Amino acid sequence: MECACKPAGARRGGPAPSVRAGVDLGGTKIQVVVTAKGARVVGQARRNTPLRGGPEVIVRDVVSTVREAAAAAGVDVGELQSVGVGAPGSIDTTTGTVIQVANVAGLDEPFPLGPAVAAELGVPVALGNDVSVAVEAERRYGAGRGYRSFLGVFWGTGVGGGLVVDGRLLLGRGSAGEIGHVCAKPGGRRCNCGLRGCVEAYAGRGALEARARREARKRKTVLFDLMRKRGRDQLTSGVWLRALDAGDLVARDLLREAVGALGVGIGSAVTLLDVEAVIVGGGLGERLGPTWLSRIEQAAREHTFFRETPVFKLAELGDMGGAIGASMLGSGPRSDPKVQTYADGPSARMR
Repeated sequence: MECACKPAGARRGGPAPSVRAGVDLGGTKIQVVVTAKGARVVGQARRNTPLRGGPEVIVRDVVSTVREAAAAAGVDVGELQSVGVGAPGSIDTTTGTVIQVANVAGLDEPFPLGPAVAAELGVPVALGNDVSVAVEAERRYGAGRGYRSFLGVFWGTGVGGGLVVDGRLLLGRGSAGEIGHVCAKPGGRRCNCGLRGCVEAYAGRGALEARARREARKRKTVLFDLMRKRGRDQLTSGVWLRALDAGDLVARDLLREAVGALGVGIGSAVTLLDVEAVIVGGGLGERLGPTWLSRIEQAAREHTFFRETPVFKLAELGDMGGAIGASMLGSGPRSDPKVQTYADGPSARMR
């Protein structure tokens, strides 16, 4: 993926081309890119997701990060054709509301994120599910090219999923693909969503950290020492990888359990949908790489009916894939519910 991080207006000495911004709002980071002519990144910015302060602070930080990315691209925010926001959980695209978000502190209740961001930026904003937009980006520009059907699984703070069927992203009623909330163990651990036994309750990085803290009271682990040395306040994907490299048994055991849960969810989805490929991304998926991808594939095979299983691949667009996909939200017809936009106006402003 090209990242031409030069001011868009400076590329040929003329005015800036049509540019859009995309926001990937996650449990640990806010990643923003500015794109021109499809998926070419011409500016980017990133900051940590605030852990306290409520939705108003999240909106403030999203807006600030968009402004930083626009400045890096050499354009004014007002020159952006649109801003797309990919947010986790269940999304109401018609109102721009995040309805049910388990992994972003401060979004515990439904909140009109799209209108709030539009009111602050003064440009059209479109809202979508974070993994769905990342899957659409992989379909058009990444590992999904050439496949008519695939399952995207993004393993990070939570476990998100998206589906491409017959060459098109499947949205359902707005939340299709929530593989993290497929039941991996009936009656099992309670998930942040309120259900029991979800894949995410065993494999999501948030759940893994909670379990690691309990295990640290019983067994020696370097996880939290590495976290502090790295200046982190959470067990990031990089911390988990370093712990594995150090031979940490707690990290190894918990991630193996996570892979088992992912295998149940992915294998069941493959049996139901018979997709051509499974594409794994997200912070943990990308950091742990091919070795752990093969373990996920093996675990999924144990729960797949078909002898001929799909191809398993790592996502190709990397850490910016979700933001690139979000930037595409505003590129379709305004009548398309996938790209519903929210304009600046008094009714959209935060109260």
